[in-house]
Amino acid sequence: MRDGLIDIFMAGVRRADPVAAVTGALTDVARPDAILAVGKAAGAMSRAALARFPGVPCLVVTNPENAAEIAGAEVILGGHPVPDDGSERAGTALLDWAGRLGSGQRALVLISGGGSALAVAPVAGVSLADKAEVSRQLLSAGLDIRAMNLVRQSLSRIKGGGLARALAPATGTALILSDVVGDDLSAIASGPCVPPLGPPEQAVALLRREGLWERLPESCRVALAQAQPVETPAMETRLIGSNRLSAEAMAAAAPGAVLDPVPLEGDVAEAAARVARAAAPGTRLWGGETTVVLRGSGRGGRNQELALRVALALEGVGRPWAFLSGGTDGRDGPTDAAGALVDDGTLARARAAGIDVAARLAENDSYPVLQATGDLLITGGTGTNVADLQILRMG
Repeated sequence: MRDGLIDIFMAGVRRADPVAAVTGALTDVARPDAILAVGKAAGAMSRAALARFPGVPCLVVTNPENAAEIAGAEVILGGHPVPDDGSERAGTALLDWAGRLGSGQRALVLISGGGSALAVAPVAGVSLADKAEVSRQLLSAGLDIRAMNLVRQSLSRIKGGGLARALAPATGTALILSDVVGDDLSAIASGPCVPPLGPPEQAVALLRREGLWERLPESCRVALAQAQPVETPAMETRLIGSNRLSAEAMAAAAPGAVLDPVPLEGDVAEAAARVARAAAPGTRLWGGETTVVLRGSGRGGRNQELALRVALALEGVGRPWAFLSGGTDGRDGPTDAAGALVDDGTLARARAAGIDVAARLAENDSYPVLQATGDLLITGGTGTNVADLQILRMG
């Protein structure tokens, strides 16, 4: 049942290949005065741009897993999923590079997933530590990407159109590899080149509604309460890759498979129940991105936890089956795994190793379980990021 599932998954990853996507998009783009690349795919995207426009000054902001020297480019590494000092250096550099361009000049901006954490520039009065605490609170609460970005944009000089504002009066073209289900450009990397998701007061209302307002550092509460709506200059944006396109590529690689038209989103427990309800002979595919509410101090990620919960939900189904859930960037949470590939023998292997799977899930400790059962999905950094992909095969 497991045979070929990784190949199907990798077909989806290849569809999001940043080099091919950027190369195809640059045929009618004029030579820019600067290239600014940020995200997990920034390295590959910038190489494609420099091949088309050799000699153009280039700044690359990416994560350590995708780090590499790039001839003719300055490379800065930021932290992910929680921003670090490198993220702050990267954010400052992006704004500095943008500010050097004047009227009549153009930038080519290359955006991919992960940019929200990899490049940060907090508003006045907010420290990096305070902003990192906000990110931790939002992640631990299990908020979806749109809700998280609404808040982060209001605390940033880059997000929510901040980079476009820094470029003015220069202009630019942004090529975007989407890691957001639905491809809302204002949510991808927190929308540095498009208007914000909403005004600051909307972010405040969300935080109060979710019971997070009092948990935020005082500096952030003051900044959010005093923030004013901003105007963002218009900037050309082009979507060059997405989760949906990668899910369709999986379908093309798996003749007879059914691609679910509804993305797999929301809490992992609810998503696992949905997968179990869809269980039927054959192969079913999803794209999407689930969320996890952190209640324990274990190690794992949303794809690993989803896979284990599917294993529990399908226990006793009476048919052989296999289920894969993986992040297209090759990294699931703060682990070296992209996700997991489980089957109808996973729980038996866990129990043979003396593991109580339900108890581990209660601690968000999926990685050690899957490591013990031999079910981790290890791909290494892929150089791209278009959210997650899932495959269920039933006998």
